Amino acid sequence: MISSCSLVFLSDLSNAADIITQSQSLRDDMTLVSKDGSFELGFFNPGTSKNRYLGIWFKNIPVQTVVWVANRLKPINDSSGMLMLNNSGSLVLLIHNSTTVAWSANSTNQASNPIVQLLDSGNLVVRDEKEQNPENYLWQSFDYPCDTFLPGMKLGWDLRTGLERRLSTWKSPEDPSPGELNYGIERNNYPGQIMKKGTEKYFRTGPWNGHGYSGVPNLKANSVYNYSFFSSKDEISEVKEVAAPSGMGI
Repeated sequence: MISSCSLVFLSDLSNAADIITQSQSLRDDMTLVSKDGSFELGFFNPGTSKNRYLGIWFKNIPVQTVVWVANRLKPINDSSGMLMLNNSGSLVLLIHNSTTVAWSANSTNQASNPIVQLLDSGNLVVRDEKEQNPENYLWQSFDYPCDTFLPGMKLGWDLRTGLERRLSTWKSPEDPSPGELNYGIERNNYPGQIMKKGTEKYFRTGPWNGHGYSGVPNLKANSVYNYSFFSSKDEISEVKEVAAPSGMGI
């Protein structure tokens, strides 16, 4: 039993809310919607699977297109899932009448008034109610991508913490657990994009040359994507920003 996750004072969310407070929870039949209506967070069944997952998808695309999944490694076999902030301010996904943790955000930072918010970028963040600076977020889904590279998301390494942000395919349309292919930034003296099939290198670009990755001319800046690459003592990462309207991911 998880005594730190008392549900006595939890209340339901209002319609089309984008925030969960410490006194609220998101149940299986509820969703969060970003303020601009671009993204939605909730529970879903992938393909023909009967398993339930907590994920984020594009709100205004007729065919549900999931861009992030929380419990990739632990599917839920019923509708008991509930997302909430526990007493210590950690984001947890509970199942089986709140007796089992299916997933949790691995943040050790705390805030006096923590909230969960689904941003217009598709980033799910835990932050203090009065804190707007992304540098001070307690946790964010953009640090733990699945198979979709959204605008504003970083791929690569945070050298201060050792965090690696890497994309990985779904195992199948019915199973969002990590598949065989993964993609990220190789960490060496000449960092470049690298794709692996399992542990074997499948594809690698040349290093960043100031405009794009050498050897891959079609990845240079264009009217659709703007590329940025950062290499310092703190990070080795790339960011893509979309110049075209929202609703695009890689």
